[in-house]
Formats: sequence, structure tokens, C-alpha cells
Amino acid sequence: MTERKPPGMSVQSWVDHQISQSIARGEFEDLDGAGKPLRGLDRDETAYDWAVAKARREGVDTAAMLPPGLGLRRERDELPARVARLASEEQVRAVAEDFNDRVRAFWRRPQESRWSPVPGLADVEALVAGWQRDRSPVPPPPSPPPAAARRRRLRWPLRRRTTPR
Repeated sequence: MTERKPPGMSVQSWVDHQISQSIARGEFEDLDGAGKPLRGLDRDETAYDWAVAKARREGVDTAAMLPPGLGLRRERDELPARVARLASEEQVRAVAEDFNDRVRAFWRRPQESRWSPVPGLADVEALVAGWQRDRSPVPPPPSPPPAAARRRRLRWPLRRRTTPR
């Protein structure tokens, strides 16, 4: 569109005029997707839906978009999978106590709404018991071979003597 809108003409009539000229020139014929329905018109998309879809396309973790109470609830639900990778019971207890400390701090803060979700504490003992139950048993260390099966290793000289003694 290189022409400017003439003074005194409304924007709507100017746009309608441009569209009718384009149709007369045939610029709207044989376009990609002609005769096919537009995608996404059948559902109402909110700004939140758009933001979540954009975050997923960009590879951003959508858990960071949750309100703090829901984020803590989700983290509590994921604690068993998180502690399954830990090596000791002390580490499992430390992770659970750290989570519980953050929940207590959340309880002490004033909430934005009285409808804000309130997360609960993690049951440390149940988490430790589940960790112990799901852990694969540690294999015993290999026993040394019997004395008869051991062979004496020959030591080769580290260097040859080239000078006479």
C-alpha cells in the first residue's frame, strides 16, 4: 500500500476501498489455506493460556509461573522422586527439612488473597521410609579370591643394566 489516505475520507471507508481494489486485481485468489478454517477460533484463549503456550514453545519451565502456594504444593508432590536420587538418609532429611522451613516461611507471610492455596508440610519420616524402601540394596563388596587361586605376579626389571658391575 503506497497510497496515502486522502484527507476528509474516514479510515474505515479508505480500508474498504483498498480491499475492494485488491479483490478486483485478484490479489486474494489462490492464497495458502484458502477455503480452510482458521486454527484456534473454536476456543477462548486467555492471556494465561497464551503465556503458557509461549513458555512451552520457548522451553521454559512452567512451574516457575505458578503462584507461590501452588509451587510449594507441586514441589511437595515431587519430593519423593527428588530424594530418590540422593545417597544418604541425612541428605533426604536435609531436603525435607529445607522444604518444611520454606513452607513455614510462606505461612508467616501475608497472602495476596484469602483464597491463596496453603501448602502443607512434608512428612519427613514417611519420606525417609519411602526412600529406604525404594532404594536398591547395596551389593556387598567383592570377596578376595582364595589363596590358591592367586598367582604370584612376576616383576620385570624396571630397566636393564648396561654397565658392567
